[in-house]
Amino acid sequence: MSKIIASAAIRGSNKIALQAEQFVEKARTEKSEDVKIGFPDTAYFLPMAYALMGLEIKTLGDLKPVLAHIRELLSQEPAGKLWFPYLGSTLDAGIATLLSEEIITVLRYLYNEEPQPGCNGFFTDTILRTLGIQLVDGRMPGFAAILGAAPDNKTAVSIVRDLQKRSIMVFAGSSTNGKSIIDQLAEEKVEMGWDTYIVPYGRDTISAIYPLNFAIRAAMTFGGLKAGQARKCLEYCKNRVFAFGLTLGEVDDFKYATGAGAINMGFPIIADTDIPQILPTGICTYEHVVHEFDYEKLVPRCIEVRGVKVTVTDIDIPVSYSAAFEGERVRREDMHVEFGGKNSSAFEYVRMREMDEIEDGKIEVIGPDIDTITPGAPMNLGIVAEVAGRGMQTDFESLIERQMHHFLNYAMGVLHMSQRDLLWIRLNKDAFASGFRLKHFGSIIHARIHDVYGKLVDKVKVTILTDDEKIKEALVAARKSYNERDARIADMTDESVDEFYSCSLCQSFAPNHICVVSPERLGLCGAVNWLDGKAGYKIDPTGGNQPVIRGRVIDPVKGEWEGINGFVYQNSNRTVERMSLYSLMDAPMTSCGCFECILALVPEANGFMIVNREFNGMTPCGMNFSTLAGSVGGGNQIPGFLGVGRLYVLSHKFVSADGGLKRLVWMPKTLKDFYKDRFAARAKEVGVPDLLDMIADDTVASTAEELVDFLTKAGHPALEMEPLM
Repeated sequence: MSKIIASAAIRGSNKIALQAEQFVEKARTEKSEDVKIGFPDTAYFLPMAYALMGLEIKTLGDLKPVLAHIRELLSQEPAGKLWFPYLGSTLDAGIATLLSEEIITVLRYLYNEEPQPGCNGFFTDTILRTLGIQLVDGRMPGFAAILGAAPDNKTAVSIVRDLQKRSIMVFAGSSTNGKSIIDQLAEEKVEMGWDTYIVPYGRDTISAIYPLNFAIRAAMTFGGLKAGQARKCLEYCKNRVFAFGLTLGEVDDFKYATGAGAINMGFPIIADTDIPQILPTGICTYEHVVHEFDYEKLVPRCIEVRGVKVTVTDIDIPVSYSAAFEGERVRREDMHVEFGGKNSSAFEYVRMREMDEIEDGKIEVIGPDIDTITPGAPMNLGIVAEVAGRGMQTDFESLIERQMHHFLNYAMGVLHMSQRDLLWIRLNKDAFASGFRLKHFGSIIHARIHDVYGKLVDKVKVTILTDDEKIKEALVAARKSYNERDARIADMTDESVDEFYSCSLCQSFAPNHICVVSPERLGLCGAVNWLDGKAGYKIDPTGGNQPVIRGRVIDPVKGEWEGINGFVYQNSNRTVERMSLYSLMDAPMTSCGCFECILALVPEANGFMIVNREFNGMTPCGMNFSTLAGSVGGGNQIPGFLGVGRLYVLSHKFVSADGGLKRLVWMPKTLKDFYKDRFAARAKEVGVPDLLDMIADDTVASTAEELVDFLTKAGHPALEMEPLM
């Protein structure tokens, strides 16, 4: 290893080790050796010490062997504790650095000095489970730990956007001459957070231990390695966690020392300054330390040195396109146009055609474009994608239609929520200023359907409608198709099939949420039924729809099975241990944010109310839809509250464990109008033919008191049923 780098790394490591020792002594004096220490929400104690030394650090006194090992590593003789005969004492100093930084940061937590303002701090096990799997199975090709600051804000944004385009997670932090890339991105109003793949960890180099702790835990969580298997953990990081360090600006002793620690894990260092290069192989897969002065080549050089396998989706649109933008939000003040939601209507529809009926690649915009409206105004929209292919089946229409949620969300500046005729899309001002127009929705849909469903689809035509008459005309055909899809599954029962199907498509918004879809329980978005799940699994066996074997029956009335519980636990980041498919009161399914309606307990009425997304008034439970959604969504499991699809109300399994349809006591008038005859048929089946008339709506009740008064006069059966609480 270059003598310059070696000297700087060892010098920096000694300084950091001294800081750790002094901080421990300070804490011992001011508190006690028995004081508990630890990072938030982790089962791995101090992860680096746990992985490399097998130590469960719980108190300040437990740090003694770690400090002793740090001094042993820095003693120079013998060298190469982990990687002998490779790079010897420099790499030992790197390990000492990581252990020292971990001590410093955990003591900062003890003194409430972490996380730093505007920074994430320690990455919890929940985040690890959510994103770590994507790292090790290739969906997220890798991550970059940036240390320092770019020469200017524009360059900082360009580097980060280049990484985002490749779906690479960016951990941003440290500083150069008092300036951090975190501040540069904030000044340019770049949205940071897990959803956008840009996570600020801290403004000093010592806090760079956080992304490295993230990586070492992946070895134990996903690699099945045990605490204390130091070399195996480091090799796992090299072989399975595709990370690299990117230093911007001057590389000081602390950065050299931290870089030496990263190299132990197989993570190379790329710099934008003229530091000595270490080019031969050894610990890292390829080069260890390289520099690249051309900022346009900097990110590709990082990719090359680490050997990251990335796929850049090349679509002819004027904004960046990547999974990194899927979680991006478009706030009202940043919005150029809004389609759907509460102020306009919007729908999307995928329709199968014969091969000779459509022209592949044809994109039409019928009606005014978004450059004709006042910025921030609502606009009606229809998106019709016609597909043809030798492998295409009608049953696959809704599946492709559902994937448009991802297809459009990947475009920077676009927010897509919900589906069918409840669509809600926003486009921000920056995307519009970059030249994004309605035709680009078509470009995305055409390219992505071919990319994802190329085995099924040979031709794709996309029509974008903003002309109100054309929208009305197309919506009639779309709704007819929606109803036909729903009817195909109407006669199936849960008992008639051997397996249910999962749907995890909304985990980008709600990481702990998992839908279990059965013939009598469609997905809460209202767009995924059992046939969709079956088709989805057939098309993509490793995708978002997986078969769920029910297994041993735990409670047939509540709809609880051992196999489903196990599947849900593993696929909810181990946060949801039980799930009852037929009960709202005991372990109900989780909710994301794409639900069509919300069911909520109204204790005073001994029943449940249902409210749809479009209703913006007050409900008898004292909350409007937005407030309810904020409490119910995000992958939460809350007894008495649940996001559902509208048609679930008509299912024979609708909260059947809690009394079923007769428990429904309130809904908006618009929802009553939607159900009409179909509800009457179900009401007749449960023995209360006029039940819909007994259910209150917003025209007669908006409070619990008004609701109970109406139900009493109407003679609603819920008032005579067994108490729910």
